[in-house]
Amino acid sequence: MNQNSNSEFFKTSVLGHPSLLFVLFFTEMWERFSYYGMRAILVIFLTGIIIGDNPGWGWSSSEALSLLGTYAMFVYLTPLIGGWLADNKIGYRMAVVIGALFMTLGHASMAVETPTFLYIGITFLVIGNGFFKPNMTSIISKIYEGRDDKKDGAYNIFYMGVNAGAFIGIMLCGWIGEKIGWSYGFGLAGIFMFLGMLQFYYAQPLFGNIGDKPDKKKVNEISVSSEDKLNPFLSIDYLLIFIFVISALIFIVNDPLSKIGNIQAFNFTVFGIEDSLFYALLALISFILILIIRIPRYSPIVRDRMIAFSIFCLFTVFFWAGFEQGAGSLPIYTRDFTDRILEGSAATLFKIIDLLVTVIPLAIITFVLITLFKMTYKKIALSNTILGFSFVIIWGIVIYKLFVEFQSTETEVPVTWFAILNSLFIIVFAPLFTKWWDSEYNPPASVKYFLGLFLLGIGFAFLAFGARNVPAGAETASLSMMWLVFAYLFHTLGELCLSPMGLSYLSKLIPARMIAFMFGVYYLAIAIGQKLAHYVGGDIDKITQEYSLSGFFLIFTIIPIILGVCSLLLHPILKKLMHGIK
Repeated sequence: MNQNSNSEFFKTSVLGHPSLLFVLFFTEMWERFSYYGMRAILVIFLTGIIIGDNPGWGWSSSEALSLLGTYAMFVYLTPLIGGWLADNKIGYRMAVVIGALFMTLGHASMAVETPTFLYIGITFLVIGNGFFKPNMTSIISKIYEGRDDKKDGAYNIFYMGVNAGAFIGIMLCGWIGEKIGWSYGFGLAGIFMFLGMLQFYYAQPLFGNIGDKPDKKKVNEISVSSEDKLNPFLSIDYLLIFIFVISALIFIVNDPLSKIGNIQAFNFTVFGIEDSLFYALLALISFILILIIRIPRYSPIVRDRMIAFSIFCLFTVFFWAGFEQGAGSLPIYTRDFTDRILEGSAATLFKIIDLLVTVIPLAIITFVLITLFKMTYKKIALSNTILGFSFVIIWGIVIYKLFVEFQSTETEVPVTWFAILNSLFIIVFAPLFTKWWDSEYNPPASVKYFLGLFLLGIGFAFLAFGARNVPAGAETASLSMMWLVFAYLFHTLGELCLSPMGLSYLSKLIPARMIAFMFGVYYLAIAIGQKLAHYVGGDIDKITQEYSLSGFFLIFTIIPIILGVCSLLLHPILKKLMHGIK
């Protein structure tokens, strides 16, 4: 029997799926633990006051979010390179191990808490992410080849691992970073990334030959057979791509350099536009020209569907530009403008809620862990031992955290606690949205994009309304926490409407021979949205000083709602362009 046949994988199943899926589930969980745990404390650490028991670095919001934006943008660009290397050179499994090792070193570097090691750490994280991110899902695709009936369920389980990791990582790294020390928060992220790498590496006996180093002869055969002969790249295409890549790199590197280190490497004015912004506009124009020149050269139906997908990518940019405020400007708002002190019965109620939302999800994941142990312990004993040790540490930290919280009479809700709401709401509402999409009431793409953008805008409307009485120039306030809860709720509902749609419509609208190119376009759209989010969000202090805090959030209220209405109005045109794709 072939070593990686589907029947072989399904012989040892957990909850109806191959046990190997749950190895990937826990590996991805630890990676998301480290990514979201680090990201949750980065901005509040960088912008924190430089005195006190747990001092920050005193950066401005513009400096901190400039760095975060460049990091987040690279997070969505480097997987294009890492995926190609895995497909053609090193294999999926080795790519995952290399990526995890780089990310471990990155988190360890950040724990040193010096500027040099911060930049080294972020560089390692970007490189590691490029190797890791695209190849976990590639392995799942290989496991379920020919088993489409199981694939949707597999990705739902895997998606739960993503959100479980984000949930636990934000909660524990955030709490330790804020209450004990930033270095410990960054270090904890690195510890679990390292343990996740070891767990994955020592589970190799379950993989068969999935993810092995690719056969060079087969790669060459595939590349020849899949060559797009209908629309080859012309000299003008390569020239525009070159201009786009160079100008984009200059912008995303020069932006933090100029704001953080006052290094004006490319500081000159062209047509009244200064330095970084000029390169951003040049990159945007060159990219639009690439699409305008290439897309019309396809056959009419392919051309129309690519136009439709490009429009969806445009909406995607602006959605993530708003949604990612949750990693940048919202932590600053939470720290400086939200009343997080609870006393008496309110403090007791919060402690009970925190206990339940911490212990129940962790108990469910532990049950999955025990089930995996029963099926695979003899075959991958060392991998399971490492995984079990990881959970012993997690439970120890959780028990200590809850003990400390219940000992105090007054409770200060951590800034990072609110960020877990996104993962919590996804876990609660994702099954409902899945049933909706599978029903006869499944709305068309334009309506889903409308709902995603509209709900995002409504979330910011709650924040704008809550801050309506905060005067211009105010540096602190004591606004109700409920505005944040409502904001995260509606942002998550918007994410569930829009975020899963991108890759789904990519697979439906784009012919197989062009998936790679348009996959790059889609990831580029998210990357631009990430950078735009923190480029604009970095001006929260400036806009609050000149106008008001409410005015800042109105920007993210009005623009998404207008774009959502545009998506709705474009429905007849998009329906025609999609030529029957639903």
